[in-house]
Amino acid sequence: MSTITRTWKVNGKPIKVRAPAGRRLLDYLRDDLGLIGAKEGCGEGECGACTVLIDNEPMVSCIVPVGQLADGTEILTIEGVEKKRAGRLLQQAYLECGAVQCGFCIPGMIISSYALLPKNPKPPTQAIRPPLSGNLCRCTG
Repeated sequence: MSTITRTWKVNGKPIKVRAPAGRRLLDYLRDDLGLIGAKEGCGEGECGACTVLIDNEPMVSCIVPVGQLADGTEILTIEGVEKKRAGRLLQQAYLECGAVQCGFCIPGMIISSYALLPKNPKPPTQAIRPPLSGNLCRCTG
């Protein structure tokens, strides 16, 4: 398998990446960078627990090979979102509304919600449902 060398920005910090091209982004984030907020729920891109923002778009990191990401790619994980004011407010809203149970799926849901805010800072309920539809919660079904 070929090895890639790239420079990405992860949570606002430039990093030099050297990894097998077929390595999953989720594994790289968790194992190499220690960013464990994205979880592996299904490993097939179906549950949304591993969602991160890649160039401002929510993507399931369990099916993205690192070789697919170009130089200059920007990745935002839940660890980066919580450092931003809007991210902290969003996390607080989840807590206040009782939207947190075991917490396994919450990072992916918050990332998906956070991605919506630049497009629509005060989205109506009907605008929130589609972005969250790719996130499955094991506790509530």
